[in-house]
Amino acid sequence: MADLLALAPHRSTTTTLLAGAARARGMDVTVLPRDGHRAGPPPGTRAHYYGGPLFADSALGGLGIALLEPAGRWLDGLPYAFTGRRVRCVPLSEVRRVPGPLFVKPPTDKSFPAAVYADGERPGLPAGSQDDPLVQISEVVTWVREFRLHLLDGEIRTGSQYAAFGRLDVAPFPGHPDETAVRAFAAGLTEACADSLPSGVVLDVGLMRGGDGPGDARWAVVEANMAWFSNLYAGDPARALDVVLRAAGPRALVGERDAGFRRR
Repeated sequence: MADLLALAPHRSTTTTLLAGAARARGMDVTVLPRDGHRAGPPPGTRAHYYGGPLFADSALGGLGIALLEPAGRWLDGLPYAFTGRRVRCVPLSEVRRVPGPLFVKPPTDKSFPAAVYADGERPGLPAGSQDDPLVQISEVVTWVREFRLHLLDGEIRTGSQYAAFGRLDVAPFPGHPDETAVRAFAAGLTEACADSLPSGVVLDVGLMRGGDGPGDARWAVVEANMAWFSNLYAGDPARALDVVLRAAGPRALVGERDAGFRRR
C-alpha cells in the first residue's frame, strides 16, 4: 500500500519541511495543480493532504480524503478553567453593536484578520456577501508566551513556542523553561475534554494576563486549529507529519471517534 502526500500549490516553509519528512519515510509527494483538477490516486494508494481549506474544498473530491477539524464553537464551549476569559460565538451583525475594545476572530477559517477592534471598529465582509457568519469574541487579554502543540490521540507529538506578547518569537519546545507547565496544562485539558477534539489536531496554549480572574498570569487555551493547515514553527517535521496524516487522510480510515469532526 503506497502513501501519497498531496500539497496545495501555495508553498511555505512548513510545506517544504513536511514534504521532506514524507519523502524520508518513503511517501510520494505531489503538488496539486492550481485549477484543482487531478485524477484520483492509483489503486492501492492512501492519499493525505496539507494546505488551505478553500483550496481543499474545491480540489480534493477525487482523492478520497477526509479532513478533520475542531468544531467551530469548541473554544466557547470549554470550561472557564481552560479559557480564563469569556468567549462567545455570535453573528457578525451583533458584534457591531457590542462596545469595544473587543478581540474578534473567525471560529475556524481566515475570512478576516483576527485582531483587537476598538469601539466602533468591526471586521467587514467581502463585497457582495449576503452572509451573517458566526464570529468569536472575547475580552482583550495579553498573551505573555504562546505555544503550538501537535496532538495525536491526546499526546503531544511535537511543539514550539511561536509568540511572545503578540509578536512572532519562535523557540524549541523540548527543554523550554515552560515545557513542564505547558505539558501539565495540556494533559489536564485532554483528560477533561478528551472527546471534544479530533484525534489529530493542533492546540495553541499560552500564558495569559487579563480576563476577569486573578491578576497573576495563568495558562489558558488560545485556540484549536486544523493540523493540515497549521504552521510548524520550531516543531519536529517528522512528528508533526504523524498528526497531519491522521487529520487529513483516507475517508475509509476515519474511525467512529472522529466521524463527527469531518469537514463538510
